[in-house]
Amino acid sequence: MKSLFLALTFFGMVASVAPDQTIYQFTMKSIEGEDVSLSQYSGQVVMIVNVASKCGLTPQYEDLQALYDEMGGDDFVILGFPANNFMGQEPGTEDEIKSFCQKNYGVTFPMFSKIEVKGKDIHPLYQFLTEEERNGKVDADVSWNFQKFLIGKDGTVRASFSPRTKVTEPEVREMINTLLEEG
Repeated sequence: MKSLFLALTFFGMVASVAPDQTIYQFTMKSIEGEDVSLSQYSGQVVMIVNVASKCGLTPQYEDLQALYDEMGGDDFVILGFPANNFMGQEPGTEDEIKSFCQKNYGVTFPMFSKIEVKGKDIHPLYQFLTEEERNGKVDADVSWNFQKFLIGKDGTVRASFSPRTKVTEPEVREMINTLLEEG
């Protein structure tokens, strides 16, 4: 299937993507505990970020929110996934996390319940995001809090950016703009 997709892409033809090669196959719990099908983001460029409240990189929430204020809407969304995988830097409950994010950074982008983004209990969404054999594009283990994954309008993984790469960096903005311009 992958080679057929590549061949069709090479010859300028549009090929549909198998549902199991998109983020749309996942239903996640919002930070409020409600089921959210990621298929509701179909047609949007999606940035998925694993976040933490007690990390040296936590101030990145400010840049994420500024990006969401600037570009968020019908074409672009940021999804935050709290994770406590790195030195216990996200110990709070969903209510504590939500309150912290709103009080300190005015976060309005969608936030989800805490999940595992690494290790033996890794959530299936993050298995998909980090393993090329599952997503067809990117092999990128999560190395720390605030790793960013960019998803195209078709729901496929297109890029991963390291935790230290801020969303204000030119390469991140260029990739977002490239994905926004795609049909």
